This record gives sequence, C-alpha cells and structure tokens, in this order.
Amino acid sequence: MLLLVLWLMAVAAHAGVSIQDWRTTKGARVLFVENHDLPMLDVAVWFDAGSRRDEPALAGRAALVANLLQLGAGGLSEEEIARRLAAVGAELGAAFERDRAGYSLRTLVSRHEREEALGLLATILARPDFPATVVAREKERLMATLKEADTQPEHIAEKAFYKALYGTHPYALPESGEVETVARITRDDLLAFHRAHYGAATAVVVMIGDVTRDEAQVIAERLTAGLPEGSPLPSLDLPIPAPSGQQVRLPHPATQAHILMGQPGMSRLDPDYFPLLVGNYVLGGGGFDSRILKEIRQKRGLAYSAYSYFLPLAQPGPLQIGVQTKKDDAPEVLRVLRDTVTRFVAEGPTEAELAQAKNNIVLGFPLRVDSNRKILDFLGVIGFYGLPLTWLDDYPKAVARVTVAQVRDAFQRRVLPEKMITVVVGGPDTP
Repeated sequence: MLLLVLWLMAVAAHAGVSIQDWRTTKGARVLFVENHDLPMLDVAVWFDAGSRRDEPALAGRAALVANLLQLGAGGLSEEEIARRLAAVGAELGAAFERDRAGYSLRTLVSRHEREEALGLLATILARPDFPATVVAREKERLMATLKEADTQPEHIAEKAFYKALYGTHPYALPESGEVETVARITRDDLLAFHRAHYGAATAVVVMIGDVTRDEAQVIAERLTAGLPEGSPLPSLDLPIPAPSGQQVRLPHPATQAHILMGQPGMSRLDPDYFPLLVGNYVLGGGGFDSRILKEIRQKRGLAYSAYSYFLPLAQPGPLQIGVQTKKDDAPEVLRVLRDTVTRFVAEGPTEAELAQAKNNIVLGFPLRVDSNRKILDFLGVIGFYGLPLTWLDDYPKAVARVTVAQVRDAFQRRVLPEKMITVVVGGPDTP
C-alpha cells in the first residue's frame, strides 16, 4: 500500500507530461512537451558527438569542438555572443559526455527575446568559426588542466579504471583527451569533426515550455535547417572486454589510497535495468542505507564515504565501486569491499532492504521531474537513447514491481566479484 501511495505521488508530480514526437524536414528527431505554466521555453539539441567518437590519436577533439562552438560563430565573437544572450536574458549551456554532446537554451517566449536567442543557438550549432586564436587559447587551457589533473590521485584512478575496463573500446578514451593528443589537434580537425558529427539527420531536439505545437515545429526546423547534412555514423556496438580480475596499483604521495572496483555494467536499454538499479541502492547507492557504507564506515570506521553506482550508456557503462581510505587501511578496505559484494551477489537484498530501497527511489522520483529543466534533461535521454515515450510514467511503476528474486537473479548473472577490475592509487604495494 505504501508503494502504491508513493507511486501515485510520483505520477501526480508529472501528470500531464504528454510527449509529442516527430521529425524535421532534414530528419532530426523532436520531442516536445507543451507547458504554459511559465512564459519560458527550454530547448536542447543533442548530437552523437561524445568522446566515444574520438580517434585515439586525436582524443579530446570531441570535447574541444563542444566547447568551442559557443566561442565564435557566424562571424560573431565569443564576447558578442555572450552580450547578445545577456541582452535578452537567455541562458546557454553546453554538455559533454562519452556518448553525446549538446547545447541547451532557456529563453523568454516574448517574440523579440525568443527569436534573438534561438537565432544565436542556431548559429552556434551550424556555423562555428573555430577562430585560430581561440583554438590556440583553449588548447593551451585544456592541456594545462590535463597536466594538473594528471597529478591528482582521483583523476589518475579514474583514467586507469576506464582503460583497464574497456581496453581498446572507445569508452576507454579520456573524455578530455591527453596532453599529447590535444596538442596535435588542428583547426581542420575540429571542422571535420563538426561536419561529420553535428549533422541534422542524427540530431535530437527536445523542448518544453510556453509554445504551441505549431510554434515548436517552426523552432525545430529553424534549429536544424542550417546544420550539415551529415551521413549515417558507423555503429559503435563494438565488443566490450569481459572483466578479467586485473589489479592495477599506481604509486602516489597522497596520504590516502584511492580505490576503484568494477566491471562493465548496464546499458540504457538493458532488460535488467530496474533490478540492477534497485539492487545497487541496497549495495552502495543508498548512502547510509547501503551495505557498503555500513560495512566500511559505520562498522569499521575505515572511510568517510563509500559508494557504488551503475552508469548506463549506449553500450554497457561501468559498475563502479569507490572509496578513499588511509594507505595502511587499503588492504582491509579491499577485503571488506570484495566480501560485501560477493555476499550481496550470492544472497541479494532482504525483503526489508528491498522495500526501503523501492520506497526511497519512488518517493524521490517526483523531485527529479519537478521543473521544466529537469524534464528537458529526461527528454534528451529518452530521445537520444530511444527509450519509450512513456518512460517517465513507467519508471516508478517498474521500480515498484522489482522483487528480491529479480535482483538476485540479475546480479548473479551480471556481476562477477571475482573478476572485477581493481585500481588502487597511493596504496601499499601488496594487497
């Protein structure tokens, strides 16, 4: 009964979110939610242009392109673009991930402000200038950032973790590249990447706000009309290495050891998505409710924080388990982590743990869809990954249906504690 009440609360939180779906003349997919509560429009355009589309020799090119689009386009300087956006009270945002890259815009819907803001977004997406001086400046800035990051144990651990997990798969590439790969990127490389990956045919436009369907259709056409035609991108459904039990130990003078454990986990369209999601809440995603934190912090005082999470991507993203602890405590922490994961995989959650996890996830769901901006983010995920248009309605119901048997079955088939990758930066030389 409690789950039913919580589910009804979640449904009420986004009641009336009716997603309209169509394609523009040039083939871009559009998802639109009409909402007249505020005189605002939120729009985002996503592209298959994340770091998985990088070449190893030019790693960092995708991230540079995503950043540089707003720093000079259509003959406008970065200062002019910023000034014109500010003049109409519009907010521009860039996002970059392993799978995708995109730009979002929030604007008033009054005609002058909306037209000016949308015109600037269309120019930024379709006609980047990549000014030579700006390219040189941003490369230097990025290389300086990467050099600094390469001294930080958490960055070293994450880079080693993805490399050990994915090998030669594109997911192994650092999202921002390496100092040496960024150094060799040219302006022509940036132009070529934009032409190949920012095409209209593979774009996803998402909108929510105070406009009609007819107005939304005109906006979507405007935002995609000037984009390069593009061509079908090669499939990236490449083999992902099976977890091998590899252990990577890297020295570092930090006072704490940084530990990451994991394996390739689940994809966005994974049939085990919800059992793995709910199960991980019990394992390490539920904060003080999770087993990992209870074992590491509450029972033994070995670390302040410990966690686990699944990062779903187009292909299986990582299951990552992480903790920072004193160097001398690293062997004990590793033992406790392995024992806790192994026991959870073998037994699954208790009925009480599962009920608490489902209650908390469902109860927290309304907070994830309580604004236009948050719904826009979900629309981007739904559109890019091809999730059902009913996904916002399906989510709390699917969580509520998960059983102990389903969690145990999914974890036993998908999670292999003895073969997990382990990365320790700054710990002792022996386990």
